Amino acid sequence: MEDKLTILMESLPKAMLQALNPETKNAVPQALLRGDLVVISRFPYKIGRESRVVRIDGRLERIERHKKDDSQPNNDLYLMDRGQRLNISREHFQIEKNDDGYLLVDRGSACGTKVEGMNVGGDDTGGAMQLQDGDVIAVGAVGTPYLFRFITFDEYSLVRRDRH
Repeated sequence: MEDKLTILMESLPKAMLQALNPETKNAVPQALLRGDLVVISRFPYKIGRESRVVRIDGRLERIERHKKDDSQPNNDLYLMDRGQRLNISREHFQIEKNDDGYLLVDRGSACGTKVEGMNVGGDDTGGAMQLQDGDVIAVGAVGTPYLFRFITFDEYSLVRRDRH
């Protein structure tokens, strides 16, 4: 059996995304939400648009299709873009962790991503910017309803590694 401390450390959240409004919360699959929080348990954490949708009574609704092979999904979080104008690309952005902290990498999205109001990517160009605890991430074009707060736990020592 694996060391219990290793199991515990692997199961703890590494960071979280907090949905800042009802539109953002409704775009996240309910199974991934803890209240208004999405747990990030590993990096890179990839986010994009759910492309498997149908229109029911004038609303876009997600449909679940089972994968037929063992290939890895393109995203860890698939958001439902319910706007008239699409804001979220299929492979929009990812969050990485490196020695310097956290990095938001726009994966060549059409509308771009904003971190604290500063543009990252757009027009299919991609780009990257350092992320800080508490930064607000806007996914998509100006006026997008999809807003998240990035939350880290680096300042907390949740489990002591020394044993007696």
